Amino acid sequence: MSPKRIRPLKSLSSIAALTGAAALIIAAIWVFQSNSKSETPTIYRQGFETAHVARVIDGDTIELTDKSVIRYLSMDTPETVKPGSPVECMGPEASARNKQLVDGKTIEILADKEDTDKYGRKLRYVFADKTFVNAQLIWEGLARASIFDPQERFAQTIVQFERAAREAQRGGWKACGWQ
Repeated sequence: MSPKRIRPLKSLSSIAALTGAAALIIAAIWVFQSNSKSETPTIYRQGFETAHVARVIDGDTIELTDKSVIRYLSMDTPETVKPGSPVECMGPEASARNKQLVDGKTIEILADKEDTDKYGRKLRYVFADKTFVNAQLIWEGLARASIFDPQERFAQTIVQFERAAREAQRGGWKACGWQ
């Protein structure tokens, strides 16, 4: 199944409207939770798991200390270790940057609708040192958006980061002639 391309939002007013709506929802949950028995709202931590990175496999795949393999959601980096495939343009740079962002670190991972891929890898959004790693790699032009379901949690965010990288001709958009 090939990923479906999602069109980026067309205007800043659309982005502002979405941001405003999200802020209202967060504020409502914050108020509700702060009126509950708990003193600290928990919205920001719901669904997150903490894990420790044992090694970086490539630009979009890591292995955790518990031996589980994590494949980053909503993105794809050029190949560097796929058997029978050549090393692709920007692949080594994506792997090196991923290593710099997460190797040996305690990270937070967040699942979406699909838990695993056909290879048994866990599909997750990855956060390290307050950085949304999936989006960072796309922003730097080291990865491209790969959206299978437009309802994925960060689909539109990922597409916007790709658009910005493409327009600025960062990474593979310039060096590899990505389209």
